[in-house]
Amino acid sequence: MTLRTWTRDLTLGARFAVTGGRSGLLRTLLTATGVGFGVALLLLAASFPNMLFQREVRESVRAVDGSEQVTSPRSDSFLHLTRNTAYRDDVVSGLLLRPEGDAPPVPPGAAAFPGLGEMLVSPALRDLLDSPEGALLKERLPYEVTGTIGQDGLIGPAELRYVAHVGFLDADNLDGRGTRYGWSVPEEPMNAFLVLLVVVACVVLLLPVLVFIATAVRFGGEQRDRRLAALRLVGADTAMTRRIAAGESLAGALLGLLVGVGLFAVARQFAGAFTIWDVNAYPSDVVPMTALAALALATVPVASVVVTLFALRGVAIEPLGVVRTSLPRRRRLWWRLLILVAGLGLLVPVIGDIQVTDTSIDTLGVAAGTTLALIGLTTLLPWLVESVVKRLHSGPVAWQLAVRRLQLSSGTAARAVSGIVVAATGAIALQMLFQAMETDFTHTTGDDSSRAQIMFGADAADAAAARGMIDRFERTEGVAGVIGVVESHVWRPGPLTNGEEFAPSATLRVGDCPSLREFAVLPSCTDGDVFVFLAHGAQGNPPDSFVTKAARPGATVALRDPHPHPSSPKLPPGTPMPQWRIPATAKVVDSRTDPTGMFQFGVLATPKAIDTARLDEPDAQVMVRLDPSVPDAAEYVWNTAAAIDPTAWIRSLKDTERDAAFSSVRTGILVGSTLTMLLVAASLLVTTLEQLRDRKRLLSSLVAFGTRRSTLAWSVLWQTAVPIAVGLALAVAGGLGLGVVLLKTGGQRVQDWWVFLPVTGIGLGLIAAVTLLSMPVLWRLMRADGLRTE
Repeated sequence: MTLRTWTRDLTLGARFAVTGGRSGLLRTLLTATGVGFGVALLLLAASFPNMLFQREVRESVRAVDGSEQVTSPRSDSFLHLTRNTAYRDDVVSGLLLRPEGDAPPVPPGAAAFPGLGEMLVSPALRDLLDSPEGALLKERLPYEVTGTIGQDGLIGPAELRYVAHVGFLDADNLDGRGTRYGWSVPEEPMNAFLVLLVVVACVVLLLPVLVFIATAVRFGGEQRDRRLAALRLVGADTAMTRRIAAGESLAGALLGLLVGVGLFAVARQFAGAFTIWDVNAYPSDVVPMTALAALALATVPVASVVVTLFALRGVAIEPLGVVRTSLPRRRRLWWRLLILVAGLGLLVPVIGDIQVTDTSIDTLGVAAGTTLALIGLTTLLPWLVESVVKRLHSGPVAWQLAVRRLQLSSGTAARAVSGIVVAATGAIALQMLFQAMETDFTHTTGDDSSRAQIMFGADAADAAAARGMIDRFERTEGVAGVIGVVESHVWRPGPLTNGEEFAPSATLRVGDCPSLREFAVLPSCTDGDVFVFLAHGAQGNPPDSFVTKAARPGATVALRDPHPHPSSPKLPPGTPMPQWRIPATAKVVDSRTDPTGMFQFGVLATPKAIDTARLDEPDAQVMVRLDPSVPDAAEYVWNTAAAIDPTAWIRSLKDTERDAAFSSVRTGILVGSTLTMLLVAASLLVTTLEQLRDRKRLLSSLVAFGTRRSTLAWSVLWQTAVPIAVGLALAVAGGLGLGVVLLKTGGQRVQDWWVFLPVTGIGLGLIAAVTLLSMPVLWRLMRADGLRTE
């Protein structure tokens, strides 16, 4: 067979696709639409690595370069402090700057260095601050907005970010001194479990796209068969008719490539307008990787020809018709199971081979094994649907119409839901992996968010100022309770003993009784009491003997370090060392974990027990309990903290914390899953509409003979529901089995066998949505003018 013959026949088929009348053109457009959706999603998937890379590039470009140590002010140096804040469910990233000369470098994305008291903001933050929803945040950022941060200074168009010029940065509250921006952090190798998750996710998310493309190129198969029979009647042989059919599919696929590229071009322009799972991007970032894009664009037309030839292998096209119009022969099971076994055969050798300490896996083996297993389940679906529907018989008229249709042509229905089966099977396996791995990548912080939700700490000029900070939090709207102490230290007075490099010390906390009870187990407490509390060496704390060297009932302690570092400020000559005597009645008690999960030690004192004005360098330590009935309670607390000291540290208390790399992978997979499910929904709708269009004459005939429209509507529902029910059952069994095998590769155990319930719920929801959306078209096709012929 020469290339010239193939080219001639494929070209002839392509001409039929675009010149075969309104019906043929409609089929070609449906094919192009289906392929276009798949191609657009493939191009988006090929763009995702570049999107993440560009975000990382801009994040590193805008970071202050820390490779050079600048120890003294220069004309181009500046002090900097990263100041992020949480606003409702969003993170607002901030950078505070103070230039030390007249030539500081301009921050990336800015046209000029902001003036004192001014700030530059991202467009998204500007919109938020100008809206009523941003009123509380505006109080927290008391700087004048004078400009906008450009693309080079943002990781995404929806990022909330500000850069402010402040005058209060000094050597005590800065992150560092810099002279330029741009900081490259060495990339850490990914954990082997995460690599496994990424590999499986790529297969699971992209395979439904390929399955849908393979389904789309077979649209209008029955009508095409009738046209091919006419070609046989005028002299074409079987091989030629199959090549012509492949040419028709090729034309639809090539047009679909153009549609897909067009959809992708349009979609990328709106990339910044949508945020999926906290990820969005600039249109310029949505650029497919060349190799992946070329592979996707080359695979689609080749796949269209191969799939068509494969579909026609069992069809005997004769001048007077096609064998497909009669009951098809029974499908064979053995080769379908062979594909499934081959996939499992590639995965079994990897069982127990992946360790959490590894940084690489057998990527090819895992990817190929997962792909073959999913393809095996997909090919098993037509056989399973055929086996089920052949046993279905009696029932209402709508049920019998649906069952008879499925018995005559179950393959079309099975292909329509094959994308859902692949997506559901992969989703179940992925969820099993997620649940098992989450315990490895999620750790408890030790925080007890039931006791406090926000923690604040700041240096104070004196104890009165520290006490004033605590009082401000107590008066803040939305605060149900405050754990507040004035914190300092006590030291053992006198000279150092042999072997000592510094004087033994202990922390001194002064607060009311409810606050002190959060640090130790107190038998009783009234104002004037003092306690020495010991951690007994827990969590790496010093032994009790070290603490009691400095602090014990009846001991006199120094309120200032008697042996300070040479660089520390010293007392004026002749000034006595401030001291305090711990009452002999002070009780020795056991420490308890505070709301941050830590065992503390030292001295607890109530306000009447000590003159806090004598404390050296006191701090305010505050932990806040929020009132759940106040919606923005946390925002009021953050605003109070910013008003007290913009450089003070503040954080939310969380019981658990997830590994950053795992969170990044999880976010990427959730974005891909969302797009894949949207494609599956669109593909099912397009496939259903194509099937309805192909049966236009039959539907009109049934209505003309008196069949109720509601009966036909129910028959369409049953024709969709039965294959999906069978497919979901197969997906549950296959997904659980594949998930178990993948878990065993890393020695993991199943955490929840009911993980398939949400996935099946989504599948059932797709049935309802597609059926409702197809009803208007069904009603239109059931009109009497559908009986017209040419």
